[in-house]
Amino acid sequence: MTDLNTLEADVLAQVAAAGDLQALDAVRVAAVGKTGSISGLLKTLGAMSPEERKTQGAAINALRDKVTEAIAAKKAALEAAELDARLASETLDLSLPAPYRRKGSVHPTMQTMDEIVAVFAEMGFAVAEGPDIEDDFHNFTALNFPEKHPAREMHDTFFFNTKENGERMLLRTHTSPVQVRTMVSQKPPIRIIAPGRTYRVDNDATHTPVFHQVEGLVIDKGIHMGHLKWTLETFLARFFETDAVTTQFRPHHFPFTEPSAEMDVQCDRSGGEIKIGQGTSWLEILGCGMVHPNVLRACGIDPDEYQGFAFGMGVDRLGMLKYGMPDLRDMWSSDVRWLSHYGFSAFAAPNPASGLS
Repeated sequence: MTDLNTLEADVLAQVAAAGDLQALDAVRVAAVGKTGSISGLLKTLGAMSPEERKTQGAAINALRDKVTEAIAAKKAALEAAELDARLASETLDLSLPAPYRRKGSVHPTMQTMDEIVAVFAEMGFAVAEGPDIEDDFHNFTALNFPEKHPAREMHDTFFFNTKENGERMLLRTHTSPVQVRTMVSQKPPIRIIAPGRTYRVDNDATHTPVFHQVEGLVIDKGIHMGHLKWTLETFLARFFETDAVTTQFRPHHFPFTEPSAEMDVQCDRSGGEIKIGQGTSWLEILGCGMVHPNVLRACGIDPDEYQGFAFGMGVDRLGMLKYGMPDLRDMWSSDVRWLSHYGFSAFAAPNPASGLS
């Protein structure tokens, strides 16, 4: 028993003196490991008499349990101290300002496009799309363009190399081919808008070789200019977020509409900016008209039974007017300063509940 008391005092002293978890584990192995001092005593019980085994076994097991408990308590204390030390050395001062991080934004053209789509969706229009690379039939012939029309020439349109069969593909000059494809593939009534990217050989403050357009098409029985006028005036008032707009229609010529018109909206040009819905000045805003009978026939629709109207407007220009951007070319400059100034939050998508802009 004296030897056990001495061994107990020695092991407990080593447990108390252990300065870290590694030193404590070394004490554990030396005492209660497979070859430890206490484990060695347990192996000698087999050579003892039953009376000795009963007495010595109980004493050795009690020693083992006491040492195991002491090791567990010391381990918990060391782990707590280690955690406290880490918390003291790895603290984060949350009161400091967060580092600057550049934020992305929605491009004004895409925001304007979404606003236009939202307004026409409320009016029952569906969105239709088509390819950017078109053929002559869908871009010109079906739309009643004569063979010698300037738009068919290289100085106005981006053409690809001529194919072996003599056909030349081109980058679409408007989204009107989407109207043609819709009329060919669907039966009236039709009510669509066709937003998308278009291409023309042009470049100045209000024109770029690549720009965005939204065209609209309505085909049904009994359609007339009154429906066109109401649709466009309702759209402009909603888009520019004003109670009403005053418009005027000037006679014009488009190959694909008859009669054709350019639509002006009344505005105020004072103060170096344009305000829609007030003032006494006029601003051309879009082109429109009744769908030409030749276009209906080319798409397999009987013009004696159905009539319709079409219109087209520049998305980028509408964005310039609404948000005061002076030069269309800036939209393609990829200047992050310009984008951060004119860009929109991705969490402020236009919708009927919260409004457009």
